[in-house]
Amino acid sequence: MKRFTSLLVGISLIFNLSSRADEGMWLLSMLDQLNMGKMTELGLELSAEEIYSINNSSLKDAIVIFGGGCTGELVSDEGLLLTNHHCGYGRIQAHSSTEHNYLEDGFWAMTKEEELANPGLKVTFLVRLENVSDRINDSLTTEMTEDERNEQINNISAEIENEATEGNHYQAKVKSYFGGNNFYLLVYEIYKDVRLVGAPPSSIGKYGYDTDNWEWPRHTGDFSIFRVYMSPDGKPAEYSEDNVPYKPKHYLPVSVKGVKKGDFAMVLGYPGGTQRYMTSFGIDDILSIKHPIMIKVRGARQEILWKDMLADEKVMIQYASKYSGSSNYWKNSIGQKKGLEKLNVKAKKQETEKIFTDWVNADATRKDKYGEALNLIESSLKNSAEYNSASWYLMECILRGSEIISFAGKALTFSDKLEAGNADEIEKAVESLRNSGKSFFKNYNAPTDHKASKLMLNMFAQGVPAEYQPTFYYTIAKKYKGNIDEYVDRMFEKSIFADEDRFNAFLDNPKLKSLNKDIAFQSFLSTYMQYFELADLMAEYSGDLKKGRRLYIAGLREMDPDLVLYPDANFTMRLSYGTVDGYNARDAVYYDYYTTLEGVMEKEDPDNYEFIVDEKLKELYKKKDYGIYGENNTMPVCFLTNNDITGGNSGSPMINAKGELIGLAFDGNWEAMSGDIAFEPELQRTIGVDIRYVLFIIDKIGGATQLIEEMDLVTATKEKTERGQLNLNTQHTEVEIVN
Repeated sequence: MKRFTSLLVGISLIFNLSSRADEGMWLLSMLDQLNMGKMTELGLELSAEEIYSINNSSLKDAIVIFGGGCTGELVSDEGLLLTNHHCGYGRIQAHSSTEHNYLEDGFWAMTKEEELANPGLKVTFLVRLENVSDRINDSLTTEMTEDERNEQINNISAEIENEATEGNHYQAKVKSYFGGNNFYLLVYEIYKDVRLVGAPPSSIGKYGYDTDNWEWPRHTGDFSIFRVYMSPDGKPAEYSEDNVPYKPKHYLPVSVKGVKKGDFAMVLGYPGGTQRYMTSFGIDDILSIKHPIMIKVRGARQEILWKDMLADEKVMIQYASKYSGSSNYWKNSIGQKKGLEKLNVKAKKQETEKIFTDWVNADATRKDKYGEALNLIESSLKNSAEYNSASWYLMECILRGSEIISFAGKALTFSDKLEAGNADEIEKAVESLRNSGKSFFKNYNAPTDHKASKLMLNMFAQGVPAEYQPTFYYTIAKKYKGNIDEYVDRMFEKSIFADEDRFNAFLDNPKLKSLNKDIAFQSFLSTYMQYFELADLMAEYSGDLKKGRRLYIAGLREMDPDLVLYPDANFTMRLSYGTVDGYNARDAVYYDYYTTLEGVMEKEDPDNYEFIVDEKLKELYKKKDYGIYGENNTMPVCFLTNNDITGGNSGSPMINAKGELIGLAFDGNWEAMSGDIAFEPELQRTIGVDIRYVLFIIDKIGGATQLIEEMDLVTATKEKTERGQLNLNTQHTEVEIVN
């Protein structure tokens, strides 16, 4: 018994949970049971009910999914919303042109009438969260195959979702947690009229660009402003001039009191995905396949894009969002690879696996239940490695690497319509495809894609065995004597998808024969078929992999029931908590917890696009004209906390002990890029833009003082009047509970 007690202590230390409770992305419905004691100890002044409530307004009612991959928060009773600049970047870019370059110059709507509509953009509110694990797990048996198990889970999940949305306008989704051992129902309300209100120039909102990305110290004003609208009767609605600003159940008061080391800080948002329960075999897999491919392929393509972007303002605008999205995960991949290797994460995972194996083997019942878990994971990953590698190359080089081939895929269902010959359906499909073309060609430069496609198709051919290549490579070998460049030249010369005029001329008189003969469409079709062939090959092992992971996580939780573990992030609302803090980056290097405007000026390089400083900002700095936002004659810019976040948390509110907004989370630090797989408590930090810098830029750079007046600012002399009720803010509104 003593032996296994020591092993369980070891597992606690490996997961960093016993000594540092600020690790973890916690479910809001479990806070009262699991986390409130530690949070209160760290300084929290709110109750669990004030953070998450179904029947009363709470913090969760001010937090939204912004678009499809970020977080945002409401900061006024008129639906004003803050998120990161890089989250709103695609929308800012979509409204930009060489005549109105909002990326370069910024944008500020001085009235609601000047706010810009964003078709397709939506924000999603969490209505409630419900544990449905018993209902699903009670219907599962150990005799089921993985396919049978998945089918049963899907069937019951569909029943639960239908019950939750019957008779209302909500949407519902059952999500799995802890590797498919637990299940929760999430009920959402979605608003589809979201308008751009303001954005700083990129010299502020993206200051430092790729060089500073994932790095500390940061000096980036990473924010943008939107407004949520609703129908006059208070319901979600598509864009209409008749819509009115959304009236939130709760919005966040904004603190201009500042932060200091040791202050309590929590982050609410939608972290996209972590893999904290990954095994050493998984580490080997991503280090040998995913990271090398992504780093090599994206890096090569980005060089082509960036060169053309710097040479032409129009191309810069067209590719700004595309490049930013690609480079963000490219640099993340570089950092994660280095972090995993430097911090010896694989060895730590092996230590956990040794403890797990000893525990399993010590009991016949446990051995029968969990004995195959690690073997299933190891064999599945090794046996599918070749297919996995080909799939990564196919995705990065062709489906993401060649815009013309990817765009040709938009016509896939259209070809079915043409073949069926239904005139009404064809007419609808033509209109839909024409709209897609309008959006595509607005942000497309054929010469850039021409060069990139040549490089990408050649890199794919060099990296993937012939047996896993799409059939168009056989065409290249036979008809073009293996000359990929000649094949790409022909594609751009003849394909309807390379030129907007040719594309629209085809839609004016669409013929199935013409579409099927199109070289870009043929390339997509063969790529599409190859993708699913590879998926089928990997499917032979994916069931065992999923089962192994599920059993492994279940076993880890059973080893010590008193050890509170949290589920991996899966883009559902979570809370992380901790304090404001700096860190020791490496030997003799300590980073303080905040940066100031002085650092912006120190980094200035007028010859480097990434470090150009706005002229008006320089004037304000010289005059020290910081208004109420400065502190001790300086202007705070960014700060650090030890909160646990990941991708998807971008734009998440950083909230103090009183429930007030103190910053917007936007990044993690380079030294802990392995954090999605293994939390490093001494190194891992959340980087946020100080809300005071946000307000300063809105006021002094944008001149949009009406937005400041719309918010509920909290100063040192304006505190809570009583616990749980904020001046001018908290509204206790009944929310219908849908059973």
